[in-house]
Amino acid sequence: QVQLVESGGGLVQAGGSLRLSCVASGRTFNSYSMGWFRQAPGKEREFVSALSRGGFGTYYADSVKGRFTISRDNAKNTVYLQMNSLKPEDTAVYYCAATGKFSRYGKDYDAWGQGTQVTVSS
Repeated sequence: QVQLVESGGGLVQAGGSLRLSCVASGRTFNSYSMGWFRQAPGKEREFVSALSRGGFGTYYADSVKGRFTISRDNAKNTVYLQMNSLKPEDTAVYYCAATGKFSRYGKDYDAWGQGTQVTVSS
């Protein structure tokens, strides 16, 4: 099973940007669709974005559409989440996940990273 490690989180002011990275182990990365989810304190985990195996299909949550961009580099076994125009409500632990499907539903994902904290100050 693929193992995932996120990085790139941190503290940023509202309006700022961050880029999250998620590196996958193994040689089958390009067989997975990848997703990003987030969980804020006291809230349920929510879908953020997903990207198909070949990188041509994308999903975005309405709350991040136009501000976040998901991408992948299959040669580096890495998926990215570029986050621009950050808002305090984007504060959460962000998780990347892998699935054999192309899905926005957490239940469809087979592997999860440990998460990286993003904090946006007002």
